[in-house]
Amino acid sequence: MRKHLVLVGGGHAHMVTLENIDQFIDKGYKVTVIAPSFHHYYSGMGPGMLGKTYIPEQIRFNTKEVVIRQGGVFVKDRVVSIDPEKKLVFTQSDNRFAYDVLSFNAGSYVPMESVCEDMENIYPVKPIEKLAKASEKLTELFKEKSCIVSVVGGGPSSAEVAGNVWQLARLAKGHQPEIKIFAGKKFMGRFAEPIRQRVLGLFSKRGIEVIEAGYVKTVAKDKIILETGEAFDTDFTFMALGVKPSSIFEKSGLPMGPDKGLLVNKYLQSVAYPGIFGGGDCIYFENQPLDKVGVYAVRENPVLFHNLMASLDGRELESFDPGPDYLLIFNLGGKTGVLRKNRFIFGGRLAFMIKDYIDQKFIRRFQTF
Repeated sequence: MRKHLVLVGGGHAHMVTLENIDQFIDKGYKVTVIAPSFHHYYSGMGPGMLGKTYIPEQIRFNTKEVVIRQGGVFVKDRVVSIDPEKKLVFTQSDNRFAYDVLSFNAGSYVPMESVCEDMENIYPVKPIEKLAKASEKLTELFKEKSCIVSVVGGGPSSAEVAGNVWQLARLAKGHQPEIKIFAGKKFMGRFAEPIRQRVLGLFSKRGIEVIEAGYVKTVAKDKIILETGEAFDTDFTFMALGVKPSSIFEKSGLPMGPDKGLLVNKYLQSVAYPGIFGGGDCIYFENQPLDKVGVYAVRENPVLFHNLMASLDGRELESFDPGPDYLLIFNLGGKTGVLRKNRFIFGGRLAFMIKDYIDQKFIRRFQTF
């Protein structure tokens, strides 16, 4: 029987593997890709889609077409758990798949425990495709009335969402909203003060309010309540809290890191099961905890591709080196950004132009394929 490679998710860390499915097929291996959507959206351009700098078709990859065209099998479904001893994958639709080698790029999710049952006009920033729906709903809302748009979260995701809501409102040419960021105790607290002050200064000029009065306890359709008891009105809310890895690993009893991501060694391989690999937001790299940023998923690509093939072939695996400090650029709407590389920091249109160039180059490579 042919050896079977199963890929869970079509995200950033699987791009090179997806690009080379035909190499697995040519060697006689079977390849199955299981993903919840036919397309994968590039998260780095998600806020720009919200602000209508990009349309959805510009920031997504056609995973299904790429897989099928090369002779692989694509399954639109969601993996819920695995049995690592029997080497079985279980999905939401009660399907099961046997595997010889398994790789996870299952991404992460935004915790929603504070949200009341009514989810109308409450949008998590992941999955990215939800931002397209939010953009359309907000455009109609801006035409109808003055409103309050709230962003719950104090990190870069909340900054990018707030900045692009501001851009969206200006493009809609309707009523200008009040934009509030509920940032907990300190907005952009894990970043250097020069970065923080640049973002705060820009938002102050735009009238975007940053609230650092405490953490959010409850999010309802029309109200946000802090742990202090203070309440704020809202018409539309984005949940941009820190992301958590997929729950698959906890449900499957796999070794996990402190964040409950799949615990992997220097080969991006499960520390307990040599036939299981992973990359992106869903893993915890044993050698060095990594930020949940796309650059590491992109850097993991060639190593993950090599090791999946080598594992099937019975060859030596390759170590992953996270590399030097990464270039970080925030898209803050209005075609402005803030850039950081090591200790070098600047903001403005040039920062956005650099980000746009890098993002477009990445997306074109895999869309063209």
